[in-house]
Amino acid sequence: MTDALRSAVVIDDQKLKLMLAALIAKGHILLEDVPGIGKTLVAKALARTIHATFKRIQCTPDLLPGDITGGAIYNQREQRFEFMEGPIFGNIVLVDEINRASPRTQSSLLESMAEGQVTSDGTTHTLPHPFFIIATQNPIEMAGTFPLPEAQLDRFII
Repeated sequence: MTDALRSAVVIDDQKLKLMLAALIAKGHILLEDVPGIGKTLVAKALARTIHATFKRIQCTPDLLPGDITGGAIYNQREQRFEFMEGPIFGNIVLVDEINRASPRTQSSLLESMAEGQVTSDGTTHTLPHPFFIIATQNPIEMAGTFPLPEAQLDRFII
């Protein structure tokens, strides 16, 4: 697996090993680095390598919890509400610039990271396996950001 990833992207050996260890341990990682170093490319390459789905969540201050988890959408044909999965329902999920999301939106990730599930309108939905979040934050630009709460930081292995 490491050889396949190395052929797809340029990545430091130590970072690659830590990322794969976190995936195998069913953990999640928080990458803190400047934009443009290939974090998205690495996440996509990992998904391709293990034949998994890749989803990307671009965090902004106006992002809502339902934009991540999904929610009930009315189906006119069936005359009922149906759950529409959000981007959290990927195998490899890149949560880009997580610290740009509001604390309320950041909190919507807690259940999925800790329990591998999402609860919406009283119904629990299991996330796919494997489920691996790669979250990023920019260490330089702090304006317009919200620090991650301790409960959120505890969900990351690395």
